[in-house]
Amino acid sequence: MSLFSPELPQQHVCKEEEMLHFCETCGKGFSTRTNLFIHKTIHTGEKPYSCEICGKDFRTSYESLVHMRTHTGERPYTCNTCGKKFSTNSDLSKHTRIHTGEKPYSCTICGEKFSFRPTLKIHLSTHTGEEPYVCETCGKGLKSSKGLLIHMRTHTGEKPYLCNTCGKRFNNKSALTRHTRTHTGEKPYSCETCGKRFSENSVLKRHTRIHTGERPYPCNICGKRFYRTTHLKQHIRVHSGEKQSLFYLPELGSC
Repeated sequence: MSLFSPELPQQHVCKEEEMLHFCETCGKGFSTRTNLFIHKTIHTGEKPYSCEICGKDFRTSYESLVHMRTHTGERPYTCNTCGKKFSTNSDLSKHTRIHTGEKPYSCTICGEKFSFRPTLKIHLSTHTGEEPYVCETCGKGLKSSKGLLIHMRTHTGEKPYLCNTCGKRFNNKSALTRHTRTHTGEKPYSCETCGKRFSENSVLKRHTRIHTGERPYPCNICGKRFYRTTHLKQHIRVHSGEKQSLFYLPELGSC
């Protein structure tokens, strides 16, 4: 269709006319009275839908329905790739990015891409240095509320994640996941250069430095660079006069 088609102005008018209901508080327009009613609860704080089991209140019937699934255990959305089930379609959509590798969220500073918005938000703090979540016990700053929750368990000693194989407990789910691979032998992270496989992504990243020659850890005294922080710490003892470990072999470039 031509940009100068007489049909275009008519389409534009239709879109304008669809917005028949407007919020008196902020002026936002909606195509239906129902959508306007739901929107207004943002301003009023009204939550007319209550859970019959726990009494929690919600703004919409859909939110109430999704919440009920936490009680019933219903998970009607299934991943076609791995069979994992989810309580909402949005959770399923986010999960499928693990299989597809889709990374729709980009860092505006360095361009690195991420599959999930919260991961991008945490990454941005590496540029800004922001640590807005502070531990009330020791004052340590954390980049995310989840990080603060996990950190608090170092004070409380809570370890809610249990290994079903050996009974060992962990204070966060990712630590349990890494641990279970010691039993299963699973190594899901593969080096694109040599094909070597690893059980942890962080170990893979260290390994790739053998191929790229990257040495991201510099000595502030002499400028020499190292593959790993442990090698840097060992090297600093050269300047401080401390005795080095016999196992320090940085020139090998081990990962």
